[in-house]
Order: sequence, then C-alpha cells, then structure tokens
Amino acid sequence: MKKVLFVLTNHEDLGDTGMKTGFWIEEFAAPYYLLKDKGIEITLASPKGGQPPIDPKSNEPDFQTPATIRFNDDKETKEILSKTIKLETVNQADYDAVFYPGGHGPLWDLAEDENSIALIEDFYNNNKPIAAVCHAPAVFKNTKNTDGTSLVNGKKVTGFTNGEEEAVQLTSVVPFLVEEMLKSNGGIYTKKADWSPYAVEDGLLITGQNPASSEPVAELLLEKLK
Repeated sequence: MKKVLFVLTNHEDLGDTGMKTGFWIEEFAAPYYLLKDKGIEITLASPKGGQPPIDPKSNEPDFQTPATIRFNDDKETKEILSKTIKLETVNQADYDAVFYPGGHGPLWDLAEDENSIALIEDFYNNNKPIAAVCHAPAVFKNTKNTDGTSLVNGKKVTGFTNGEEEAVQLTSVVPFLVEEMLKSNGGIYTKKADWSPYAVEDGLLITGQNPASSEPVAELLLEKLK
C-alpha cells in the first residue's frame, strides 16, 4: 500500500486584519478522499501537531463541493485531523509522496518552516513526488536543490494567481504573492483564467492553481504513485 503524507498549516491569523485563516477545506478534502478511496494510506502532519485551523471562509455555502459535504459528515476523518503529528517527528523514508493543501495559512508558517523545507528537499532528493495546490506552492519559497539553486528553478509550476489574490482583496495582506515568488525563484510559471482548474506536473513537482485544481493535482499524484 502506498503512503502519502499530508502537511497542513497551523497558522490562523490573516495578517493584521483581525480575521482568521488556516487551510481551505476543499483543498484538503478532495485530494484526501480521492487518494483514500484508491487505497492510499494517508498520514496528517502539521508544524505544531494537533488540530490545524480551518479557514472559516471555506466553510461558507458558496464553497461547498461533494468533497467538503462528505468531510462535514465524516466524524472519523475529523478525529484524525484533530490529531495531526508534529512535522519534526516525520521521516520521508516512511512515505511515497507528500501533499500540501492550501489556504492562506501556509504563506506564513510552512513557507518558512525549517522542518517543512528540509522535508521537501529530502523527498525530492529521494526521488519522491511533492504536490501542492493553490497557496501551498508557497512551500517552495525557500527550498533548494543540492547546488543551492531554488527547487522550482527551471521547472513548470503554477499556484494562486495575482489576479485571484486581488479578487479576494488580500494582495496587501499576504506576506508575498505566490505567483511572484515562483517567478522570482526561476519557476516557469503558467496559469489559466482565474478560478479555472489547472494542474502542472514537472518531474517530481505537481502544482495546482486554485481550489478547483485540488482534485486534478491529486489525480496526477495518483498516476505518479502507480
């Protein structure tokens, strides 16, 4: 049985707005169920362990999908989610791939988290896929190749667009823009129209543009695990 590690944010403050953030339910639920239903064993981790914060906005009626509805009724998965293991205890040798769901939270903690950075580099150097959707490609901000270049340098990648960030009126709130960071790290950044599903695979890296892209990213990851 293949094993996939999901890494979730612990960050819940949306900058200085007084509003809350965290991970986006669909970006966790859609990939989680797609992989679980195919017999993949999933372990959940976060920098601090325990219950990762859910972005309250992702619970709103407008953002419900079959996967979020399933999650809302799924006591077993909620229980597992409340007990994520600490990232520092994780060893890539125990897993076949790693998946990062988005939400704005990762921009603050996972982008800078030393354990996450080391883990991604370890997965990469051991020829294991790394998938990230929407804001989660933020995790590639500080990851490096063995030669010191950025991990995304020269790689085809995508992530939440400047236009999408503008549409949710958080351009001046976030610590950095995902699209700009990927480009400045040398990534070959491409995108589709705002809010369109779009996933890109280049070698071991699989990235998705927005919440609608979370299932396509999981499908690419599933293919890679075969």
